[in-house]
Amino acid sequence: MPKTIGMIGGLSPESTIIYYEHITRGFYKRTGHYPDIVIRSVDLTDYTAWFSAGDWKRAGGAMAAIFENMRSIGVDFGIICANTPHRALPYVFEGTSLPILSIVDATADSIIYAGIETVGLLGTKFTMKEDFYKRGLADRGISAIVPNDDEIEIINRIIYEELVKGIITDESRELMKEIIGWLVEEGTKGVILGCTELPLLIAQKDSPVPIYDTTRIHAEAALRYALE
Repeated sequence: MPKTIGMIGGLSPESTIIYYEHITRGFYKRTGHYPDIVIRSVDLTDYTAWFSAGDWKRAGGAMAAIFENMRSIGVDFGIICANTPHRALPYVFEGTSLPILSIVDATADSIIYAGIETVGLLGTKFTMKEDFYKRGLADRGISAIVPNDDEIEIINRIIYEELVKGIITDESRELMKEIIGWLVEEGTKGVILGCTELPLLIAQKDSPVPIYDTTRIHAEAALRYALE
Protein backbone atom coordinates (compact mmCIF):
# COMPACT_ATOMS: atom_id res chain seq x y z
CA MET A 1 0.00 0.00 0.00
CA PRO A 2 1.45 3.43 -0.91
CA LYS A 3 2.75 5.56 1.94
CA THR A 4 1.26 8.91 2.95
CA ILE A 5 3.67 11.80 2.32
CA GLY A 6 4.09 14.76 4.65
CA MET A 7 5.48 17.92 3.05
CA ILE A 8 6.71 21.08 4.74
CA GLY A 9 6.29 23.67 2.02
CA GLY A 10 6.22 27.42 1.64
CA LEU A 11 10.01 27.65 1.61
CA SER A 12 9.08 29.07 -0.94
CA PRO A 13 5.59 28.47 -2.37
CA GLU A 14 7.03 28.63 -5.90
CA SER A 15 9.02 25.41 -5.52
CA THR A 16 6.38 23.69 -3.36
CA ILE A 17 4.10 23.78 -6.39
CA ILE A 18 6.74 21.94 -8.44
CA TYR A 19 7.05 19.25 -5.76
CA TYR A 20 3.30 18.73 -5.66
CA GLU A 21 2.93 18.57 -9.43
CA HIS A 22 5.84 16.16 -9.89
CA ILE A 23 4.67 13.78 -7.18
CA THR A 24 0.98 13.75 -8.08
CA ARG A 25 1.53 13.43 -11.82
CA GLY A 26 4.20 10.79 -11.42
CA PHE A 27 2.05 8.82 -8.98
CA TYR A 28 -0.92 8.87 -11.35
CA LYS A 29 1.23 7.85 -14.32
CA ARG A 30 2.56 4.82 -12.44
CA THR A 31 -0.57 3.72 -10.60
CA GLY A 32 -3.65 5.34 -12.14
CA HIS A 33 -4.41 6.85 -8.73
CA TYR A 34 -3.47 9.98 -6.79
CA PRO A 35 -1.22 10.02 -3.69
CA ASP A 36 -2.14 10.82 -0.12
CA ILE A 37 -0.24 14.01 0.75
CA VAL A 38 -0.38 16.28 3.77
CA ILE A 39 1.12 19.73 3.13
CA ARG A 40 1.94 22.26 5.82
CA SER A 41 2.90 25.54 4.18
CA VAL A 42 4.91 27.66 6.61
CA ASP A 43 5.86 31.35 6.65
CA LEU A 44 9.12 31.80 4.73
CA THR A 45 9.80 35.14 6.43
CA ASP A 46 9.93 33.48 9.87
CA TYR A 47 12.36 30.84 8.72
CA THR A 48 14.55 33.32 6.84
CA ALA A 49 14.84 35.39 10.03
CA TRP A 50 15.87 32.30 12.01
CA PHE A 51 18.42 31.33 9.38
CA SER A 52 19.88 34.84 9.32
CA ALA A 53 20.18 34.80 13.11
CA GLY A 54 21.84 31.37 13.04
CA ASP A 55 18.96 29.98 15.09
CA TRP A 56 18.90 26.60 13.38
CA LYS A 57 17.69 24.90 16.55
CA ARG A 58 14.49 26.96 16.55
CA ALA A 59 13.90 26.26 12.87
CA GLY A 60 14.53 22.56 13.38
CA GLY A 61 12.30 22.41 16.42
CA ALA A 62 9.47 24.11 14.54
CA MET A 63 9.73 21.62 11.67
CA ALA A 64 9.98 18.68 14.07
CA ALA A 65 6.73 19.75 15.75
CA ILE A 66 5.02 19.86 12.37
CA PHE A 67 6.27 16.42 11.44
CA GLU A 68 5.22 14.98 14.81
CA ASN A 69 1.72 16.32 14.23
CA MET A 70 1.74 14.76 10.77
CA ARG A 71 2.85 11.43 12.24
CA SER A 72 -0.03 11.54 14.70
CA ILE A 73 -2.55 11.69 11.85
CA GLY A 74 -1.06 8.83 9.84
CA VAL A 75 1.70 10.35 7.69
CA ASP A 76 4.37 7.72 6.94
CA PHE A 77 7.37 9.92 6.07
CA GLY A 78 8.25 13.54 5.53
CA ILE A 79 10.14 15.85 3.21
CA ILE A 80 11.25 19.47 3.62
CA CYS A 81 10.64 21.16 0.26
CA ALA A 82 13.79 23.28 0.27
CA ASN A 83 17.56 22.90 0.58
CA THR A 84 18.59 25.49 3.18
CA PRO A 85 16.35 24.18 6.01
CA HIS A 86 18.27 20.91 5.86
CA ARG A 87 20.97 22.73 7.82
CA ALA A 88 18.58 22.25 10.76
CA LEU A 89 17.93 18.56 10.05
CA PRO A 90 19.80 17.28 13.16
CA TYR A 91 17.36 19.27 15.30
CA VAL A 92 14.44 17.89 13.31
CA PHE A 93 15.64 14.35 14.02
CA GLU A 94 15.83 15.20 17.73
CA GLY A 95 12.18 16.19 17.81
CA THR A 96 10.39 13.63 15.67
CA SER A 97 10.46 9.91 14.99
CA LEU A 98 8.91 10.36 11.56
CA PRO A 99 11.31 9.21 8.79
CA ILE A 100 12.60 12.22 6.82
CA LEU A 101 14.03 11.98 3.29
CA SER A 102 17.06 14.26 2.96
CA ILE A 103 17.47 16.38 -0.17
CA VAL A 104 21.25 16.18 0.24
CA ASP A 105 21.22 12.37 0.25
CA ALA A 106 18.87 12.22 -2.74
CA THR A 107 21.09 14.61 -4.70
CA ALA A 108 24.24 12.69 -3.77
CA ASP A 109 22.61 9.48 -5.01
CA SER A 110 21.99 11.06 -8.42
CA ILE A 111 25.55 12.36 -8.70
CA ILE A 112 27.06 9.04 -7.68
CA TYR A 113 24.86 7.25 -10.21
CA ALA A 114 26.29 9.54 -12.91
CA GLY A 115 29.84 8.77 -11.81
CA ILE A 116 30.74 12.40 -11.09
CA GLU A 117 33.14 13.30 -8.27
CA THR A 118 33.41 17.12 -8.50
CA VAL A 119 30.40 19.45 -8.68
CA GLY A 120 29.58 23.12 -8.36
CA LEU A 121 27.13 24.02 -5.62
CA LEU A 122 24.70 26.93 -6.05
CA GLY A 123 22.06 28.00 -3.56
CA THR A 124 21.37 30.51 -0.82
CA LYS A 125 24.36 31.94 1.03
CA PHE A 126 23.49 29.60 3.91
CA THR A 127 23.72 26.55 1.66
CA MET A 128 26.96 27.68 0.02
CA LYS A 129 28.76 29.03 3.10
CA GLU A 130 27.62 26.58 5.78
CA ASP A 131 29.29 23.19 5.61
CA PHE A 132 26.25 20.91 5.99
CA TYR A 133 25.75 20.40 2.24
CA LYS A 134 29.42 20.15 1.35
CA ARG A 135 30.00 17.77 4.26
CA GLY A 136 27.03 15.63 3.26
CA LEU A 137 28.43 15.35 -0.27
CA ALA A 138 31.99 14.75 0.98
CA ASP A 139 30.75 11.86 3.12
CA ARG A 140 29.64 10.25 -0.15
CA GLY A 141 32.93 10.93 -1.95
CA ILE A 142 31.81 14.08 -3.80
CA SER A 143 33.81 17.31 -3.80
CA ALA A 144 31.83 20.58 -4.03
CA ILE A 145 33.09 23.94 -5.31
CA VAL A 146 31.19 27.14 -4.49
CA PRO A 147 31.45 30.61 -6.09
CA ASN A 148 33.43 33.46 -4.55
CA ASP A 149 31.91 35.73 -1.89
CA ASP A 150 30.72 38.40 -4.32
CA GLU A 151 28.99 35.81 -6.51
CA ILE A 152 27.44 34.19 -3.46
CA GLU A 153 25.82 37.51 -2.57
CA ILE A 154 24.56 37.93 -6.15
CA ILE A 155 22.96 34.49 -6.14
CA ASN A 156 21.44 35.03 -2.69
CA ARG A 157 19.92 38.33 -3.84
CA ILE A 158 18.45 36.72 -6.95
CA ILE A 159 16.87 33.98 -4.85
CA TYR A 160 15.36 36.12 -2.11
CA GLU A 161 14.50 39.27 -4.04
CA GLU A 162 13.31 37.62 -7.23
CA LEU A 163 12.80 33.86 -7.42
CA VAL A 164 10.86 33.32 -4.19
CA LYS A 165 8.50 36.04 -5.44
CA GLY A 166 8.13 34.40 -8.85
CA ILE A 167 10.21 37.07 -10.61
CA ILE A 168 12.29 35.71 -13.51
CA THR A 169 14.60 37.98 -15.52
CA ASP A 170 16.98 37.47 -18.41
CA GLU A 171 19.58 39.61 -16.64
CA SER A 172 19.70 37.27 -13.67
CA ARG A 173 19.82 34.24 -15.94
CA GLU A 174 22.88 35.65 -17.70
CA LEU A 175 24.57 36.32 -14.36
CA MET A 176 23.93 32.74 -13.29
CA LYS A 177 25.28 31.41 -16.59
CA GLU A 178 28.48 33.41 -16.08
CA ILE A 179 28.90 31.96 -12.59
CA ILE A 180 28.31 28.43 -13.90
CA GLY A 181 30.94 29.09 -16.56
CA TRP A 182 33.44 30.03 -13.85
CA LEU A 183 32.67 26.84 -11.92
CA VAL A 184 33.28 24.79 -15.05
CA GLU A 185 36.64 26.52 -15.51
CA GLU A 186 37.47 25.50 -11.95
CA GLY A 187 36.91 21.85 -12.83
CA THR A 188 33.32 21.06 -11.92
CA LYS A 189 31.77 18.22 -13.92
CA GLY A 190 28.22 19.03 -12.89
CA VAL A 191 26.29 21.81 -11.13
CA ILE A 192 23.88 21.35 -8.24
CA LEU A 193 20.96 23.77 -8.22
CA GLY A 194 20.99 23.64 -4.43
CA CYS A 195 18.03 25.95 -4.03
CA THR A 196 14.62 24.66 -5.05
CA GLU A 197 13.83 27.98 -6.76
CA LEU A 198 16.89 28.00 -9.03
CA PRO A 199 15.30 25.60 -11.58
CA LEU A 200 12.79 28.39 -12.25
CA LEU A 201 15.69 30.36 -13.73
CA ILE A 202 18.30 27.84 -14.92
CA ALA A 203 17.77 24.79 -17.16
CA GLN A 204 20.12 22.27 -18.72
CA LYS A 205 20.42 24.39 -21.88
CA ASP A 206 22.06 27.10 -19.76
CA SER A 207 24.99 24.92 -18.68
CA PRO A 208 27.77 23.09 -20.54
CA VAL A 209 27.84 20.41 -17.81
CA PRO A 210 25.00 18.34 -16.29
CA ILE A 211 22.59 20.22 -14.07
CA TYR A 212 21.26 18.57 -10.91
CA ASP A 213 17.78 19.94 -10.23
CA THR A 214 17.36 19.24 -6.52
CA THR A 215 13.64 20.05 -6.60
CA ARG A 216 12.79 17.26 -9.00
CA ILE A 217 15.45 14.90 -7.63
CA HIS A 218 13.95 15.19 -4.14
CA ALA A 219 10.36 14.97 -5.37
CA GLU A 220 11.21 11.86 -7.38
CA ALA A 221 12.88 10.27 -4.33
CA ALA A 222 9.71 10.93 -2.32
CA LEU A 223 7.58 9.44 -5.07
CA ARG A 224 9.68 6.28 -5.23
CA TYR A 225 9.69 5.90 -1.45
CA ALA A 226 5.92 6.33 -1.29
CA LEU A 227 5.49 3.51 -3.79
CA GLU A 228 7.94 1.08 -2.19
